[in-house]
Amino acid sequence: MTGPSTGRSRRSAYWCERAWLGGAEVTEDVLVEMDSDRIIGVTIGAGPTPPGARVLRGLVLPGLANCHSHAFHRALRGRTQRERGTFWTWRDQMYAVAGRLDPGTYFCLARAAYAEMALAGITAVGEFHYVHHDLSGASYAAPNAMGEALIAAAREVGIRIALLDTCYLASGFDQPPTGVQIRFSDGSSERWAARVESLAAEYASARDVVIGAAVHSVRAVPRDQIPTVAKWSDDHRVPLHVHVSEQVAENTACLEAHGVTPTQLLGDAGVLSDRCSAVHATHLTESDVALLGQSRTYAAFCPTTERDLADGIGPSRPLHEAGSPLTLGSDSHAVIDLFEEMRAVELHERLSTRERGHWPAASLLEAATGSGQRSLGFGDAGVIGVGARADLIAVDMESVRTAGTGSGVESAVFAARLPT
Repeated sequence: MTGPSTGRSRRSAYWCERAWLGGAEVTEDVLVEMDSDRIIGVTIGAGPTPPGARVLRGLVLPGLANCHSHAFHRALRGRTQRERGTFWTWRDQMYAVAGRLDPGTYFCLARAAYAEMALAGITAVGEFHYVHHDLSGASYAAPNAMGEALIAAAREVGIRIALLDTCYLASGFDQPPTGVQIRFSDGSSERWAARVESLAAEYASARDVVIGAAVHSVRAVPRDQIPTVAKWSDDHRVPLHVHVSEQVAENTACLEAHGVTPTQLLGDAGVLSDRCSAVHATHLTESDVALLGQSRTYAAFCPTTERDLADGIGPSRPLHEAGSPLTLGSDSHAVIDLFEEMRAVELHERLSTRERGHWPAASLLEAATGSGQRSLGFGDAGVIGVGARADLIAVDMESVRTAGTGSGVESAVFAARLPT
């Protein structure tokens, strides 16, 4: 993976044995020239390695985007697999970890998770961040200390971060926050906006940080508070992410409280747009799918977490056909492997329909690269082209997993992993 820029002009060149430049095919003998962190030239059919160029063997791809992360969930890996249960019993274990975090431990845990991402070819992460305050619910002396810890961790590792600062005000419909949830709440969406405004101002000129917004869910943010978050995102032209219909129980409770589905409620509140990402989007009606598609809302699927938590299989293909671009995330970090997330989308569809061939490999690569980067506010990344950010990763096509599979995009998506 190419390294982060120092801000000084630094010319370099990479000769790629094979590169994916978009579409269904790979291209051989590609020379990529860079100035600092920008691609300034892409030459196809470059022939022998030019003098001074570094050689990248295997299949070269744009850097991957992990569009949905809860960094502290990494501490749960291997510790939540011992008994039967549901999403809700798993959540109790997750809350126990959230109750032990402070800015120092949060930084260390996030740094470890982000380092694992970097090794897996991920160059940008969307961090869905809601642990804002201390154990009593009071602000730290620096009100954004926890968010700053996440940004510092990403910078130390060398990946970009879209910090999706999350509004979280309730434990359920018409229920105040309890227990560790008091750490998550700012008390109102107006106070949330005031706190995040100062964070956004601090990083307004940063090229490696986007301060975005998130509504945790329709059960955690009262209906009358959601428009404030949507307006803040719209005013700042930044991403807005939201958990949508991950659980059937959320749909049932929303219908009982408001008479509409979570998707309809979000649409009525002005949340859905081409800067919004509906995370999980697992249990949707046909009308929900149409609303998400018509608004061009991204559908952020996290298959390894969705199956780990027994959430269900979401309608990825109907959403795509309706107009929702697919993106991918590792969420709770049961594993951190975007190649596994890519192929899981297709394999889950096969299990659900008992038919093969729903997602072309190139479409899954686009979800993990260009679409994912755009959904995080890094619209100039995720492609190997002039003017794009110089994110390159190389997949070994002669590893134990990939040897003999060929060199196409299908081999990368359905056989590869990073690190090899």
